[in-house]
Amino acid sequence: MLSFGGDTSCENAICRAKVLPLMFRLSRTIAESQGLENILEVVLEIMGGQMGIVRGMVNLYHSRTGKIFTHKSVGLSENEEARGVYAPGEGITGKVVETGKAIVVPKIGDEPGFLDRTRSHSAPADENLSFLCVPISRGKKLLGTISAERVYENREILSQDAELLTTIACMIAPSVELYLVETEEKAYLEQENQRLQDALKERFHPANIIGNSRPMRDVYRLIAKIAPSRATVLILGESGVGKELVASALHYNSPAANGPFVQFNCAALPESLIESELFGHEKGSFTGATAARKGRFEEADGGTIFLDEIGELSLSMQAKLLRVLQEKSFERVGGNQPVKVDIRILAATNRDLAAMVAAGSFREDLYYRLYVVPIQIPPLRERGSDIVALADHFVAEYSRENGKEVKRISTPALDMLMSYHWPGNVRELENVVERAVLLSDDDVIHGYHLPPSLQSAKLSGTTFKGSLESKLDAVEYEMLVEALKNSKGNMTRAARELGLTKRMIGIRMSKFNIDYRSFRRHSLTDGEAVFA
Repeated sequence: MLSFGGDTSCENAICRAKVLPLMFRLSRTIAESQGLENILEVVLEIMGGQMGIVRGMVNLYHSRTGKIFTHKSVGLSENEEARGVYAPGEGITGKVVETGKAIVVPKIGDEPGFLDRTRSHSAPADENLSFLCVPISRGKKLLGTISAERVYENREILSQDAELLTTIACMIAPSVELYLVETEEKAYLEQENQRLQDALKERFHPANIIGNSRPMRDVYRLIAKIAPSRATVLILGESGVGKELVASALHYNSPAANGPFVQFNCAALPESLIESELFGHEKGSFTGATAARKGRFEEADGGTIFLDEIGELSLSMQAKLLRVLQEKSFERVGGNQPVKVDIRILAATNRDLAAMVAAGSFREDLYYRLYVVPIQIPPLRERGSDIVALADHFVAEYSRENGKEVKRISTPALDMLMSYHWPGNVRELENVVERAVLLSDDDVIHGYHLPPSLQSAKLSGTTFKGSLESKLDAVEYEMLVEALKNSKGNMTRAARELGLTKRMIGIRMSKFNIDYRSFRRHSLTDGEAVFA
């Protein structure tokens, strides 16, 4: 006889004849695919209404987060349920998930491993309860547990109830697995997607772009004004100034930030492939088109497309791009059905489009369609003290990456960096600093670690061409940074070294947005983005 009561007679307990209808009802609920919630209602009804369980829980194990949480219960309040969270190996529930084996505790009061995470055991009588916990598993995959508490005076009945719970766990395992895949996995992916979106927003937020020179502050203000709009933006500037990061900042601070951000370099592919790449193609539209394929404009639907090197497009492609800008529709290659898209278009070039229009190599109507809001990114040679801030950032970044402890750039090396005209802009500066970090052997970057092109600015014809104000700002910034480095962020000592009062150095630090705390850790924070 299989019994759940405190005695083995059918008068005071449930006989096998009464168990079978319950199991039949559970199996029918599972077979009819009524969903996990309905299945667990039957399970908890069996536990609470027929087995005499005081408290019962169905815990699900989310392998992605490594947490075991109470999904449904009997005898617990909502707050107690919410507190029932464990890690594998933690408490009785955690050990069952970790080992995949059932655990029976005859008396809770005698078991030190019972955590009472739900804080539901306040009465003295709770110490006499027995605790059963069995795994819900499918193959070698642990999905969760079923646990139950009640007083058992008969050890044989305690063992029989554990066997029944194990049987129930086996029956509901496929439904639990399906639920976790469909619901918990989906929730995790949504949370992870949101986390990545937030991280991208933070990374590309203009406030985190290194550089506080006057030209860059103008760029930041313009980004803040136009990012919330849907306006087409033309980003202008020399190669290497960071046009793609401005585009990213515009997208990730716009209402379409949760939509796709698709980048396409118009100079990266031959003319014959660009149309298919941008607009997609239908099956059989050309040799090798074995299936229909979406283009970059369709991929960007609901978000932003960034067209870099827009000045490299042919006149025929310019005409097709003009239609997308005007009508937000196009046809795939080999197709005749218009495809509508909801996108924001950002474009960038290092060429003089106005001169190209005059020469007839760029469409005038497309030029004015793109030239709604132009953003001019200044070259590095016009950014004064930003050169030092960027160099310091790259030193910290490549020191970490290469396992070195380069702490600073010597004053002669800084003079060389400031005197050079940087034709390759921030990208060139980054390469120069990476090389110097690799060559440094005494935790300092010296002038002889820099490439020959920087060794003598006068000989290489790269004398400083900025204004007197930006040159003075650069010298002032450099002296402030050097003093704060030497004092490890101690403003009093740094002020004394420069012959200033603490108030005066504070005013000058505010001018350049310098934070003394960053010199206490000798590096910039990992979250900062760079125009590169």
